[in-house]
Amino acid sequence: MNAAVLPLAEAAPDTYYDSALQTEAIKLLPADYVVTDQPLALVTLLGSCVAACLYDPALAVGGMNHFMLPDGGQDRGGDTVSARYGMHAMELLINGLLKRGARRPRLLAKVFGGGNVLSGFHTDPIGTRNARFVLEYLQAERIPVLAQDLGDIHPRKVCFFAQTGRALVRRLPATRDSEIAKVERAYYGTLTRAPVTGSVELF
Repeated sequence: MNAAVLPLAEAAPDTYYDSALQTEAIKLLPADYVVTDQPLALVTLLGSCVAACLYDPALAVGGMNHFMLPDGGQDRGGDTVSARYGMHAMELLINGLLKRGARRPRLLAKVFGGGNVLSGFHTDPIGTRNARFVLEYLQAERIPVLAQDLGDIHPRKVCFFAQTGRALVRRLPATRDSEIAKVERAYYGTLTRAPVTGSVELF
């Protein structure tokens, strides 16, 4: 799990200058989450994964997570705490915002991903389950969803500006042989074989 709560002066390992967006940006990998009150873009690539983008417009603080599965029961080795799973990823993101001074009643959400990019999952596929989970979770927490781009078969690139809540989404070519699908397929295979230890870098 990689987590970051960043002032601008601290450089995160995945911070870079995005020439297309013309701003400093942070790239999120699966099981990452970032909370910031700085003028940064949070950027991630999604296949069947989901990214929830939450922000408090009054405080100009926001964040993004990137989770792989709705829930994981108990991992081998007895560790149930992992941001790769939606329930914990959402709790980490919300708690990170509250620690920065955000107020729960002011939180707004935009959610993306859940594309069914993986073959071999024909009944209740992972992308559909992830998309359903995040909407049900936010409804239960009474956090309004202002925008969503979920489901279908497209991978996505998402850019979220945490201070303002502005979000950009680019749908990538829908092919089950895409690099994102290959990476996710390989990673899902490791979930049944490895305990939760350290961080996972897929790119």
